[in-house]
Amino acid sequence: MALLPDTRSPLRTAWLVVALLWPVALLNYLDRQLLASMKTSVMEAIPSIGSQENWGYMLGQFKWVYAAVSPLGGLLADRCGRRWVICGSLFIWSAVTWWTGHVGSYHELLWARSLMGISEACYIPAALALIADHHGSATRSRAVGLHQMAIYCGVILGGFGGYVADDPRLGWRMAFDICGFVGMAYALPLAVLLVDGRRPPAAASGGDTSVLRTLLDLIVNPSFILLVLFFTLPALAGWVVRDWMPAILKERFAIGQGQAGVSATLYWQLAAIVGAAGGGWLADRWMRVTPRGRINTSALGMTLIVAALFGIATAFGDGSGSLGAAIAALVVFGLGWGLFDINNMPILCQIAPARQRATGYGLMNMVSIACGGLADWGFGLLRDRGVPLGVIFAGFASCAIVSLILVLLIRPRPELLGDD
Repeated sequence: MALLPDTRSPLRTAWLVVALLWPVALLNYLDRQLLASMKTSVMEAIPSIGSQENWGYMLGQFKWVYAAVSPLGGLLADRCGRRWVICGSLFIWSAVTWWTGHVGSYHELLWARSLMGISEACYIPAALALIADHHGSATRSRAVGLHQMAIYCGVILGGFGGYVADDPRLGWRMAFDICGFVGMAYALPLAVLLVDGRRPPAAASGGDTSVLRTLLDLIVNPSFILLVLFFTLPALAGWVVRDWMPAILKERFAIGQGQAGVSATLYWQLAAIVGAAGGGWLADRWMRVTPRGRINTSALGMTLIVAALFGIATAFGDGSGSLGAAIAALVVFGLGWGLFDINNMPILCQIAPARQRATGYGLMNMVSIACGGLADWGFGLLRDRGVPLGVIFAGFASCAIVSLILVLLIRPRPELLGDD
């Protein structure tokens, strides 16, 4: 509930919620992307990091902690309200972001990223569930798409971190200081202005509403299991592209840290914004024709992701690919990612009731990001052992093909279509 009575119209409030969450989502991914873009400077400043494998393990550590806490964050949001979970998460991760700029050893960096994982894990399930509470079938995909655009903008801004790190007047530590202060300052007005959605009481939905019952209902739901796998398999490539592509382009094409960071993030994230905007409109329109409109839109996005990953594998395959070819493949990846990314919560709304949505998304995050951590660590391991980039990305493309098949097997529940 809001601190003051809410007198705004439901539609105005629904879009205001998205606007208020926009800066939070941007900071959520800006804080993550900075580390990838400033990898060279951070490793030089903290020699105890040592190897690519250790760097990959650090990236994985964040994701494993994030994954472990995600279901708890979802349960808290479903049972205690979305608003306080969102605001508390923002304040704590911003404080940890500030601390990241002051670490002096690999051990301290691991602790900082672990605490970041705990705090950030609570945000996405609560935020997307809150948006779904306020938006119905007519606007849900567009609303989620607008929120996800903030994530893509955060990655874009983070991509410029290499220039900040290379500037002797600024440096990588100052970037973390500024982001941390901004996030902590925004948390208080957000707590006053954000409005929880009007959800039916758990008792009114009938049946056992305990934590165990909620988890069992999700786990025995075949469409939910399919959605978890669909959500996870392309994320293996997605996390490696976000976390490793700046370093890959810097090494492969002998360009500066700043140019590599921008090339690895700007173009495909702009394409993801286009994909999210177009995909949100397409999914909402397609739902007027068939209840599988969101599923079909997401499948279209996955088709583009498959093509893009094979394109990346080709660009890096024989060592003769150009920077332009790599960027072109990343642009196609971004278009597909936008179509895929914005429809996961809307699809979850078609297969799970409102009281299970944040918990369900938390479970999806748990599996997906845990596997993403393994992908980050494994990628560093494979690079240390000289496995060709083309082979690695071809493997990611194969996983995406399996994901495409799985999403087409999801069956929306007829009794939830009215809520959607």
